[in-house]
Amino acid sequence: MAAPILALQNARITFGGGDLFSDISLGIERGMRIALMGRNGSGKSTLLKAIAGDIDLDGGERFLQAGVKVSYLRQQPVIVPGRSVRAQVQTGITSAHDDDGADTGYLIDQVLAGVGIDGDRLLETLSGGEARRVSLAEALVSEPDVLLLDEPTNHLDINTILWLEEELRSFKGALLIISHDRQFLKNLTNRLFWLDRGKLRTHGKGFAAFDDWSAEILTREEVETKKLDQKIAEETDWSRKGITARRARNEGRIRALHRLRAERAERIGPVGSAKLTVSSGGKSGKTVMEAYDVSKIYKDKDNKEHEVVKKFSTKIQRGDRLGIIGANGSGKTTLLKLLMGELEPTTGSVKLGTNLTPAIFDQHRDSLDPNMSLWDTLADPGSGQLLVRGEVRHVVAYLRDFLFEDKQAKSPVRSLSGGEKNRLLLAKLLARESNLLILDEPTNDLDMETLDLLQEMLSSYDGTLLLVSHDREFLDQLVTSVIVLEEARAPEEYVGGYTDYLRLRKEAVKKAAKKSAPKSVPSKSASGRKKLSYKDQRDLDRYPALIEEFETKIKSLQTDLADPALFTKNPEQFNKKAITLEASQTELEQMEERWLELEILQEEITSS
Repeated sequence: MAAPILALQNARITFGGGDLFSDISLGIERGMRIALMGRNGSGKSTLLKAIAGDIDLDGGERFLQAGVKVSYLRQQPVIVPGRSVRAQVQTGITSAHDDDGADTGYLIDQVLAGVGIDGDRLLETLSGGEARRVSLAEALVSEPDVLLLDEPTNHLDINTILWLEEELRSFKGALLIISHDRQFLKNLTNRLFWLDRGKLRTHGKGFAAFDDWSAEILTREEVETKKLDQKIAEETDWSRKGITARRARNEGRIRALHRLRAERAERIGPVGSAKLTVSSGGKSGKTVMEAYDVSKIYKDKDNKEHEVVKKFSTKIQRGDRLGIIGANGSGKTTLLKLLMGELEPTTGSVKLGTNLTPAIFDQHRDSLDPNMSLWDTLADPGSGQLLVRGEVRHVVAYLRDFLFEDKQAKSPVRSLSGGEKNRLLLAKLLARESNLLILDEPTNDLDMETLDLLQEMLSSYDGTLLLVSHDREFLDQLVTSVIVLEEARAPEEYVGGYTDYLRLRKEAVKKAAKKSAPKSVPSKSASGRKKLSYKDQRDLDRYPALIEEFETKIKSLQTDLADPALFTKNPEQFNKKAITLEASQTELEQMEERWLELEILQEEITSS
């Protein structure tokens, strides 16, 4: 085992008169890529601040190897009025390089191009997501030995998350990440830190192993602590239900989702081409909305036209679950408003069904009164009860369903964190009777426990769901099809979730490549590129063989691991093969995504 470059020894942090955690010892080595897990309020962010050196320990020691640079991405970006984006990113360079006189302007240009932010903009003009990207640029440009990331994907669109993943895959230093994005953690981590009831547990595998590992610990703990007092039982109750039972619940939900996806596939026809049919003889309300050749064009201040949504057709029926994905500014919210009839299309038509009772998630939380208590926000005036989808519930019991403590019921909304406000808004929204649920980025600021809760509730929702989200696993677990908005392309619908979209898009590119004539270099592409770069062309040429090689390797490893005698005779060899299999599957996924991106780029160049 290598010596740690950053460590805590017997660390203790006191909060509110008691220990938030104590006797925490950990070491971070070069090459470690750690997921820091824990329930909301367990102290993850506080521990990250202690590791970063942002706060002093109340006990214990922090060790940092001489010359090691640490960069820390906080949850809330620092906004200095009057400061430009470039100047803010420059602070990362300055802190990392001190006064060595190196010309680092190219580093700033490179990282700003990656996050897609103009360096001349002022910080106060940025949206929440843009400010987040600037903070990421500041952290990455410093080229640290240890990079600490607290919810790095919050308010980022899928394209930026994919860019960030690519950057972090090639990052040579140690990573420690707090995130609710399961796919992000699966793709990037190889170690686990679990902060659970003041104790830190560690595991030598990445996030993909967390559910099984944590469930095993809690099950073993339950057996060992049957005779302990009720307080301990209550403390472990939620975790046991939330982790151990999740697998069993998911199996039934996934089977139901697959059936719905099969039904959706029959209705929309071939991938990428929406087929509009007329429903006859169906009961009232079966068709929720129909869109035919819908486009929306805006004019800027110079009277120049911008087509935000190009010709799009779809038919949405009762019980469908549609995800909408695309980069920030691609027109996702505009498309939602067109489908809801809130915006008049420039061309085409939208027809809404009958007996619709919509409930809409407001991602800006404007519908919450900051001065009202949680009790009054949910309950009927002068009553402690509310009607939850036809069932009478006590407000405190209902708040518990959304992971609020009893003592918070009379607290004002303004005292809540961003994630807690989202939970309250979801509680208010989901209590209403509705048959059409519209959620625009509901996962922002939510912790993983609340995401699990929301996913479970939405899985059992029997109405129609329209969901805008950047959370890939959330989409995979919930939607029957995704509508994808890509730059310079008409929206296309794909059956399944985000992973299905990637697979189907790749298959479509393969078919198009086979049908096309031998590739030639055009005079000029729509993007201004005449041909792929040397590196891109090299990767495009070599990846098919590499992908085939990895597929063969994975099949061989799976065959070996399926032999029950291997673990009995040679557990060390079994573990090595299991680790190799996990790493190979991750690498194969990365290669397939890279190859798909290059095929799409090549297709755009050759077709222009």
